[in-house]
Amino acid sequence: MSDHVHVLVSIAPDCRISDLVRDIKANSSSFIKQKLNTHEFHWQEGYGAFSYSKSQIDKVVNYILDQPLHHKTKTFRDEYVEFLKLFEIDYKEEYLFEFYQ
Repeated sequence: MSDHVHVLVSIAPDCRISDLVRDIKANSSSFIKQKLNTHEFHWQEGYGAFSYSKSQIDKVVNYILDQPLHHKTKTFRDEYVEFLKLFEIDYKEEYLFEFYQ
């Protein structure tokens, strides 16, 4: 999607999600800047991380693959807030991402 990315990974219990996201953002930024010959690309601060059991992998993969279809009726912001509520994560509006429409 043009305004967000979903990444499905399996990580060891001692892997810090913040370290994983930092590395993904750093390496992908370098790659994109090099390939596009630009210094203007950057990721927003922050990220969302949600865990799923192995039994749900197919469902999650299909959800990711269907992004273009379901974003015809639901914005990224709506999707993200829906996940926060589904996972019972308290949040404050002022700390959410900057969403682009």
